[in-house]
Amino acid sequence: MKNEITLKAFFLSIFLSIILSSAMVYLGLYAGMTISASIPAAIMSMGILRLFKNSNILENNIVQTAASAGESLAAGVIFTLPALLLIGYWDTISYWEVTKIAMVGGILGALFTVPLRRALILKAQLRFPEGVATAAVLKTGHETDAEKSQQSLKIIGISALVGGFVKLGELAFSIWSSALGGAIAIKGAIFGMGASLSPSLFSVGYIVGRNIGILAFTGGLISWAVAIPIYSYLYGFEGDNYFESANIIWNAKIRYLGVGAMVVGGIWSVIQLARPLIESIQLSLKTLKESSDNISLEERDLPINYVFVAIIAMLVPISLTYFGIIGSWTSAIILSFVMLIFGFLFSAVAAYMAGVVGSSNNPISGVTIATILFSSLLIISFFDIDSSKGAAAAILIGAVVCCAAAIGGDNLQDLKTGNIVGATPWKQQLMQLVGVVSAALTLGIVLTLLHEAYGIGSSDLPAPQAVLMTNVANGVFAGNLEWGMIYAGAILGIIIILIDQYQAYRKADFRVPILAVAIGIYLPIELTLPIFIGGMLNHLASKTASEEGKNNGLLIASGLITGEALMAIFIAVPLFFDKNYWPELSLPSPFNDLVGIAIIAIILHRLFLVAKK
Repeated sequence: MKNEITLKAFFLSIFLSIILSSAMVYLGLYAGMTISASIPAAIMSMGILRLFKNSNILENNIVQTAASAGESLAAGVIFTLPALLLIGYWDTISYWEVTKIAMVGGILGALFTVPLRRALILKAQLRFPEGVATAAVLKTGHETDAEKSQQSLKIIGISALVGGFVKLGELAFSIWSSALGGAIAIKGAIFGMGASLSPSLFSVGYIVGRNIGILAFTGGLISWAVAIPIYSYLYGFEGDNYFESANIIWNAKIRYLGVGAMVVGGIWSVIQLARPLIESIQLSLKTLKESSDNISLEERDLPINYVFVAIIAMLVPISLTYFGIIGSWTSAIILSFVMLIFGFLFSAVAAYMAGVVGSSNNPISGVTIATILFSSLLIISFFDIDSSKGAAAAILIGAVVCCAAAIGGDNLQDLKTGNIVGATPWKQQLMQLVGVVSAALTLGIVLTLLHEAYGIGSSDLPAPQAVLMTNVANGVFAGNLEWGMIYAGAILGIIIILIDQYQAYRKADFRVPILAVAIGIYLPIELTLPIFIGGMLNHLASKTASEEGKNNGLLIASGLITGEALMAIFIAVPLFFDKNYWPELSLPSPFNDLVGIAIIAIILHRLFLVAKK
């Protein structure tokens, strides 16, 4: 029998969990999106384990399980916890609070999904496309020679160096432009367009593919080619810089269309999955009654009695956190159970969605916004709490739920991979907890470093998801939420859902998932356009690509993202001590724009050539 949790696999798991979670913190704060790290983690760990004698596929699987858990936890943290800074509840990043919330939320997400494994993977036999793809990568890597594995690691390494070099020139020295944008006014209506020149955004688009790229950009066009022109025509605008005026309108009004659409999307996800989730939970409860003697050691999960005890134990630190905000044990305990209910429900939703469409397409944003909105309305209706503390309490509920849901989807995907390659479930579940704890201990440090260097919410680190959570929570308690735009976005969301259902009725390949469009409405156009271009590049390359070419394209994109993110963190280190550490060496206009465009064009051309082979 092959070893799974070995000493080298254990420490490599911790190392990669820290690296990938750190990279995803930057990507999420910069782009408002993260990507699944299971395949990059599998390939990176494969290359490193090849350096040791007697490494095997089960060790490789254990490492990617823990490492991808760290990446998922990063998404849960950066979508929500920086909002506590933005609402003024925190003066600076609280390392221990970040660690506590991340650890509790991540552990709950891992525990919630233990009873769902047999129901969703063995009984329901959901597809789990990313889990299947990761298993294929692992099997291919361990059936071929070591040279091919090292070649894959080399591709990631070179791509990471390129991504890091571009970020160094753009962010540290400001040699070339980081983004382009412009707008025109036609009879009082502003039409704007822009694009970031960040390799990581094009890479995100390449990884999520054509369909999601098209849908995200469609959402951007709804904002920038329809809503902003209509609003500016009806209500006017200020200033002579049309692009700046368009951004002001988008930030103050139009982005709330995306909020309404995302809330509807989150609720629709729950409604859509209500029946299969109930059936899955019933199956889980049924399997709990089976005698452990009837289940082989290789098929056993973590003991369910310990799981339930651990879940209850997690309520203690959460109750203490809420008590510190509210000052009432009764209210703190009630809010803790509200969090527990939402956490389990949305972890199950995320787990099911990972089985249907993959964890990268999970409705984490939608369900988190719905949680914060509902929690805010609950607190303001039933608790006598100061508005700033009430908003903080709602965000903290959303933060735990977001972390739990992010981990829930990732865990079931990894367990599907393990099911295919013959891994032991309880060992994977244990290593998922190791990945969660490793990342949780790191995330507060990375957040602090990035905030002190760039400022969360600034143009260098816009944190779009955290800003969204801030606006929703503050808006409810201040009574100035843009309800008109939210209602309009909700109606738009219902229309998109109807279109998607029509596509499903036609059995069309191209579906229109509401949350993909909603996130495009909400994100700045500078982010959605590169994602669209990356997705189309993937589509064009895949027409002639072999399986190896497709994998190499994925490796290049993953390396660009990782290198750029890690370089941004490296650049932030000296800025923590001296804000003027990096000298500005910017090229004169328009050469700064032309050089930025040329660099991106060269990178994309090279990616296309490698991927289409």
